Amino acid sequence: MNKSQMIDALAQGMNIPLREASPITDTILETMVEALASGDSIEIRGFGSFVVKEYEAYTGRNPKTGISINVPPKKLPFFKVGKELKEKVNS
Repeated sequence: MNKSQMIDALAQGMNIPLREASPITDTILETMVEALASGDSIEIRGFGSFVVKEYEAYTGRNPKTGISINVPPKKLPFFKVGKELKEKVNS
C-alpha cells in the first residue's frame, strides 16, 4: 500500500471526499515524523511501535578496497510489530 492508496482507504472508510482525506493522512504522517525526529517513540496498540535506535561510531571497512573508514554515530527509526498484527499476518 502506498500513500495514495492509504488516502483512498481513509476516504472510503470514513465516507469523506478525497480532498479531506489527503490532509488528514498528511497530518498523521508529519506528526509521526516530527515525533521520531525529536527522539520520541510512537506506540499504536495492536499495530506496533516506532522507536529511534542510537548506534555508536565504529571503524568499518570498504569491502571493495579493504580500506578502514570511521563510521560516525547515527540514529535510525525502528519498527517493532505488535502482537495482534503479528498474529493476523501469520494466520
